[in-house]
Order: sequence, then C-alpha cells, then structure tokens
Amino acid sequence: MAERRRLADRMPVFPWDRLAPHKATAAEHPDGIVDLSIGTPVDPVPEVVRRALAAAADAPGYPATHGTPALRASAAGWLERRHGVQVDPDGDVLPAIGTKELVAWLPTLLGLGEGDTVVHPELAYPTYDAGIRLAGARPLPADGLTALGPERPGLVWINSPANPTGRVLGADHLAQVVDWARERGVIVASDECYLDLDWEGERPLSVLHPDVCGGSHANLLALHSTSKRSNLAGYRAGFVAGDSELIAELLAVRKHAGMIVPAPVQAAMGAALDDDAHAEDQKARYRARREALRGALESAGWTIDHSEAGLYLWARRPGLDAWGAVAELAGRGILVAPGDFYGPKGAEHVRVAFTATDERVEAAAKRLA
Repeated sequence: MAERRRLADRMPVFPWDRLAPHKATAAEHPDGIVDLSIGTPVDPVPEVVRRALAAAADAPGYPATHGTPALRASAAGWLERRHGVQVDPDGDVLPAIGTKELVAWLPTLLGLGEGDTVVHPELAYPTYDAGIRLAGARPLPADGLTALGPERPGLVWINSPANPTGRVLGADHLAQVVDWARERGVIVASDECYLDLDWEGERPLSVLHPDVCGGSHANLLALHSTSKRSNLAGYRAGFVAGDSELIAELLAVRKHAGMIVPAPVQAAMGAALDDDAHAEDQKARYRARREALRGALESAGWTIDHSEAGLYLWARRPGLDAWGAVAELAGRGILVAPGDFYGPKGAEHVRVAFTATDERVEAAAKRLA
C-alpha cells in the first residue's frame, strides 16, 4: 500500500499559535487584555438581518447552491448602488460560505494544481498561500508584474483595500493588472471584502468597475464579504461576482462538493446587502475607534503607514522589529499581530485591529498614554 500523502503536510504552521506567549503576557494586565490581533466583529448583528434570518428559519429543504434569485438580485443591487458595478444577477453572482472559504478553495475549484503558479501580494492574508498549497500549486508572492518575467501564472490574486496594510490600489494600477492578465489569458481574483471601509485618500474601486476593466468582466472575479460591513462573520456569508463563464464553472463544481450557503443565511445576507443604514452606523463606530487608536499610537511615538482603508492600522515603532513591538505592547496588556505573519516585508510592522469594543479601545488608548 502506498504511503498516504497528508494534505496537512502542505500547510505552514498556523501563525497565530506563535502569539500564545504574548497573549499570556497581555492577559496578566490588571485591567485585562485588549486583543487587537484579529479583526473579528464585536458589535451586534443588525436587527434587520436578525429579522430576516428568523423569518427564513423554517427551511426543511435543500437550499440552492446558486443562491435564491432574491439574494443574487440583492448582491447585484448593492454592487451597482454602492460601487458603480453592473452585473447580471442570473449569471454573474454566486454566494459563498464566507469569503475565507472561497479564498482557500478557489485555485482548486478552478482546476489549478501541480505545475501551476498562483501569484498573491507580497504582504497578504495567509489564506491565499494556504489555498494555493491546498491545490498543490506553487505560491509566488509578487507585487510587480515585471517580477514575473515570461512566467504565465494560472491565477493572480489582488487585494484592495489590502489586509494587513490598508493600502488602496488606484484605478490605473488595477487596470494595468487587468490588461496584463488578459493579454496572457490569466484569471484575476480580487479580494474586496474591505471595499466599503475607506477612510482617507482615493476611494477604492472594484476590479469590476468600468474605469478598471473597460466594461468587460472577462477573466475577472471579485470576492465580497458581509462579515466586516454588517457584523456577519458568524453567519459565513459572502459572494463572488464577475465573468459569467467562470461563475458557471465554479457553480458546477460547488454543486458536486456541497458548498451551499444555508437558506436562512441567504435570506439574512440579502437583507444586509439591501440595507445601507446599518452599514453606515457601523462604519461610524469603526471610524471613531480608528481615530482614537491612531491618535494614541502616534502620540506614543509610533508611525502609521498606509492604512487608508480597511479595519487595521499598519504600525511600526522606530528601533523595534515586529516581534519587539508585539512584546512592548503585550507588556501594556495590548495584543497585536506581527507584520511578518503576512510576509517577510512586514518584519518591521504590526497590524492593529480597531474592531474591539469602545471600552477596550479606550483602555488601549489610556495604556499607550
């Protein structure tokens, strides 16, 4: 019998396990830990969403992998209303069990594997790398297309606004990526889960915006999440939109794999996408927390780079590397993520989430002072 090849052996060490000693240090603070290491929502699920979930709770039958027509219409309506993107709700939209699931499985779902290369940003959410390895393909961190030379990857990931840096890619930059990929027949997947959370500078654009793609969605996929905008991380509710042929390909595989968003969650996601008022309220909360933490960090001698959008501050402490900065903050009862979790270029930064409660953000600001 051949020796079994363990899929887990392809995976790197889960990075947050390395934070455990610093978490223990921060937890010793007399007023408790302020955990700013993971950007998980802490505010209530909007009432309009909870009502929709409850109303759809009697769901004994199998839900549609493609999602209900109402959900797809809600996703298309949100893209047009909020981001100037027009898609066909029947053929260009597909729900996902949260966007992390889709990031992790997209290379596999697209048939990529051994012998294929998938490009992702040099500073990036670790799940891009994990998903590429799950498929058996080769991850290639690269921010510039010239670094690829003659290589023709199977897929290029872009992320704007970016996690962890909060950097926003301009329309010209995005258009260059799209043009380069189309000349070579390469798929571009754009992770846009922070698209609504802009704070300063140029407003982020979707890769599907006509100023970027010229009105054609060929070779393009855009991933969107309700976790950040609507506090639905616990619901696992996202969607992908773009090239209708690629959407059909993903749908065909997902039907076989049972990758289905539960019917009550589909109803809740549609309600969230239809309602902008709760999203504006949540954005205002995040803005206040961002300003409080940024002001406290800068007053304490920290430098904030990028951070124009998203839910994080990309911070550095002159004279300290990432882990030294983590240790300094842990000594004050504040836990943050070291920048090298996201790639070697993050070795001098930490990522500071501002998704904690108002009370915990205030506590962090006082400790920094």
